[in-house]
Amino acid sequence: MAQRTFDDFDKHANEYREIHTQNVKLTGGDSFYFVNQKVLILKENENSNNLQMLDVGCGDGETEVFIQKHLPGWKVNAIDVSAASVKTANEKNIANTSFQLFNGTDIPFTDNRFDVVFIASVLHHVDFSLHGVMMKEIYRVLKPEGRLYLFEHNPLNPFTQYLVNTCDFDKDAKLLFHWYCKKVLKKTGLISVKIKFILFFPRQGFWGKLKGVENALSWLPLGGQYFFKCTK
Repeated sequence: MAQRTFDDFDKHANEYREIHTQNVKLTGGDSFYFVNQKVLILKENENSNNLQMLDVGCGDGETEVFIQKHLPGWKVNAIDVSAASVKTANEKNIANTSFQLFNGTDIPFTDNRFDVVFIASVLHHVDFSLHGVMMKEIYRVLKPEGRLYLFEHNPLNPFTQYLVNTCDFDKDAKLLFHWYCKKVLKKTGLISVKIKFILFFPRQGFWGKLKGVENALSWLPLGGQYFFKCTK
């Protein structure tokens, strides 16, 4: 049996959002809602509208649609191992954005290039043996004092476990505990490794009214997802 490297998203490239929206409908949000929320976190944490960003594992490029909406001055390079996904992303013709294929281990950019690197819901689709390799490459292309934002699903949340287990393109996913990610990030040499837990409640009905208190719960390791902000 061949060693798992990167999960194959070519066959899902054209229907990714439809599949994901159907999978997460119990949350009260659709696939686009969750992409938008991540970009809003970037906007909340960065005080400049003139930055260079790298999106590692960009998929169909929907993150870049929201970057253009909320942070139109950012210039984005986006890379993915899925040729079909990169093709779909390029067809969106998003301003200030370039999409390209890469081999998953060697980021095709020079040292100290980017102010921000963004990698969202990617590592659980990558073999554990390659996590450190990818992080070292991300560290290399970050500018001094550049920031990494890493988002992952939280396996401590049972609802997240259910959604992953019932999603067609997550069938091979291996969810990562936050303490594992923290260890990998610190080993890379990144500093100021700070974590926040997000997405505690459904986005509709009574539970939707509690969305406003989630920031106060960001220390609690039970949110549906978590993200790290780190500095080089």
